[in-house]
Amino acid sequence: MTDQYAVFGNPINHSKSPHIHRQFAEQTGQDMQYSKQLVNENAFEKNAQEFFAQGGKGLNITVPFKINAFKFAQELTARAQRAGAVNTLSLQNDGTILGDNTDGIGMVHDMHNLGWELRDKRILVLGAGGAVRGILQPLLAEQPQRVIIVNRTFVKAEELEKQFHDLGNIQARTYQQLINNELSNDQQFDLVINGTSASLSGDLPPLPENILANNACCYDMMYGAEPTVFMRWAKENNAPHIADGLGMLIGQAAEAFYLWRHIRPEVIPVITAIRRQLTESSK
Repeated sequence: MTDQYAVFGNPINHSKSPHIHRQFAEQTGQDMQYSKQLVNENAFEKNAQEFFAQGGKGLNITVPFKINAFKFAQELTARAQRAGAVNTLSLQNDGTILGDNTDGIGMVHDMHNLGWELRDKRILVLGAGGAVRGILQPLLAEQPQRVIIVNRTFVKAEELEKQFHDLGNIQARTYQQLINNELSNDQQFDLVINGTSASLSGDLPPLPENILANNACCYDMMYGAEPTVFMRWAKENNAPHIADGLGMLIGQAAEAFYLWRHIRPEVIPVITAIRRQLTESSK
C-alpha cells in the first residue's frame, strides 16, 4: 500500500514540496505519494488528526501552522524543542506523532554543500523572528567563534541570546550598534545570514559597508527567480560567496524525507532542477 505524505499550509498553491519529494521518491525507489493541502486557519488540529487517522505517515508544515504543529506533536526532537516550532510531523512505530524542525539543519547542510566552513567563524544574523529561532541550534552546533544577532527590536534579539547562550557564544545587538561600530574591536564577519523578510518587502535593514571579512559568505534564507535585495547588497559589497535559500528549502525537505523513510536523497540534482524551473518561469 502506497504511503501517504502531505504539506499543510495557508496559502499552499506556491509550495514546491510535492515536486521535491516526488523527485526524492524517484531517486530512492520509495512507494509514496505526497500532496499539498490548504488548511483553514482554525482547523489545523482537526485536519492533522484526520490525516493520521486515515493512515497518513508524515506531514510537512508551513506558515502559519508551525506553532500549531509544535503543540500537536506528542514528542519533540531537541532541535524542535529549541526552535519552539515544528515543520515536520512523523508517525512513529508506537503510534505517537514526533515533531521535528528541519529548517536549521537544512541550511547548515546547504552551506556544507556550498563548501562553506562554519567552525570558528564570525557570524552575523539579521533578524530575530521565528525563521532565525529555527536555525540557531544547528548553527551553534557547528561551533562558530561567535554569533551576533541584530534586530530592529533589541528585546527580541536579547530573548534569543538568553534562550541559546548555553549552546555557544551568541550576543544580541541592534542595527544602530552595528552602524556605530559598537559590537567589538573586530567588526568584520565571515558569514552574514539574512533571516529577515527584507527579500519579500525589499526593505533591507541598514548595514555598514565594511562588515564583510575577506572571503566572506552571504546567505539569504529567502529565495526567488531573481537575486534578492540582500544578495544584491552582498554583490555590491564584493562578497565572493553569495547564495539564496533554495538549497535550504530542499535541504530541510531532505531531512524530513530521511526522518520518514530512513534514507538520504541527493539534493544537488533537485536544486538544479528547481533552479531551472524558477529561471524559466521568470522569462
